[in-house]
Amino acid sequence: MSASSVTAQYAEAIVGVARSEDALERVSDELFRFARALQEHTDLRDRLTDTGIAVDDKLGVVSELLADRAHPQTVAALLYVIQAGRARLLGDIADAVVEKAAATRGRAIAEVRVAAELDDDRRQRLAKAIEHATGKKIDMKVIVDPSLLGGVSVKVGDTVIDGSVTRRLGELKARLIGS
Repeated sequence: MSASSVTAQYAEAIVGVARSEDALERVSDELFRFARALQEHTDLRDRLTDTGIAVDDKLGVVSELLADRAHPQTVAALLYVIQAGRARLLGDIADAVVEKAAATRGRAIAEVRVAAELDDDRRQRLAKAIEHATGKKIDMKVIVDPSLLGGVSVKVGDTVIDGSVTRRLGELKARLIGS
């Protein structure tokens, strides 16, 4: 079975249970945030994917990290994936859950990277601008990425809009070197 079909099956199961618990939006958001945390914290990712570490120890780490911080269904979904030996697919599964959750509401996902946290007014204005630019209703997932220095980078499906300072500096450098 291919990784993409495994990912789709896990995502479908998680979405089905979260929907039946009336917690789909919260669970998808928390899974998204957990998957992004795994990208940033390689020590945690390595621990959860290490075949030499007992499954019970991995489950304990996740339970302890998320105790009273996440919806019980989010914790159950993560434990389900890890117990099945699919921790390496957590990021892909989380992304698939987020996509399916948005699709159930007739929306697309906008993954937005910013250098600093956005206040509510800026979030709303940015969401409207993205919807106007793409012609789609969106659910915005914001990732704070200080390496951008400023500006914003947006990905909606295959479309990328990169207005980051980092990109602009790269273009300026290329022009200066090419001159």
